[in-house]
Amino acid sequence: MPKMTFIERDGTRREVEAPLGLSVLEVAHKHGIDIEGACEGSLACSTCHVIIAPEWFGQLDEPSEDEEDMLDLAFGLEKTSRLGCQIVITEALDGLVVKLPAAARNASQ
Repeated sequence: MPKMTFIERDGTRREVEAPLGLSVLEVAHKHGIDIEGACEGSLACSTCHVIIAPEWFGQLDEPSEDEEDMLDLAFGLEKTSRLGCQIVITEALDGLVVKLPAAARNASQ
């Protein structure tokens, strides 16, 4: 089974199993990683914002226009920022490393 690593807000690295077909958001929730996902993956918020390790960023599909619009609302946006709900685990992403931003902003509140 593929694995991925979350770098938590305090810098702790957590390697977890990442089942094929689940989104990064779903993998985080499965393992108790602190990512909100207020809209439950419907592309209506930016609370599942993650920062992709630079060496992995180029291996992801391009973000959709809707994802880019939601990312504009994310706190602490970086060049390799993506929404966790839009990254689906594949064999090619075995070993993926993502970092949680310092905080999240929920524009719907």
